[in-house]
Amino acid sequence: MKESIEKLLENRDIKPTSGRILIFKSMKEFDSAFSLGDLESKLTSVDKSTISRAIHLFNNNGLIHSFDDGSGAIKYSICKDDCNCEVSDSHVHFYCNYCKKAFCLENILMPKFELPQGMEMEGINLVIKGYCGDCDKFAT
Repeated sequence: MKESIEKLLENRDIKPTSGRILIFKSMKEFDSAFSLGDLESKLTSVDKSTISRAIHLFNNNGLIHSFDDGSGAIKYSICKDDCNCEVSDSHVHFYCNYCKKAFCLENILMPKFELPQGMEMEGINLVIKGYCGDCDKFAT
């Protein structure tokens, strides 16, 4: 992702407005997956509806992907340049029960599933939960 943010947005058919550029820059600063609330807390000077619209646009155009980590909040992560956000691009996610961070495990692809005739897969979500190895799991 060495390209300019403007070019990244344009490559996903997203008009690079100043607000979208600011929001995407803030997304890049997270060291793990983030929620809408995380982004809103980071961008206090940006209207919440603007952030929400940008997240939905980025997600729909494959700039970021979303997943349910089981915590009650949808998490988002920036896609790699070659990702098309198709089922075949799906990977496993990890949720730390202690620091509450979620991570993409892009090196672990989803297994292939044989569904009964007539069924068609449109999405898949696999979250491994446990200890991330970096936080203090004994902190109260």
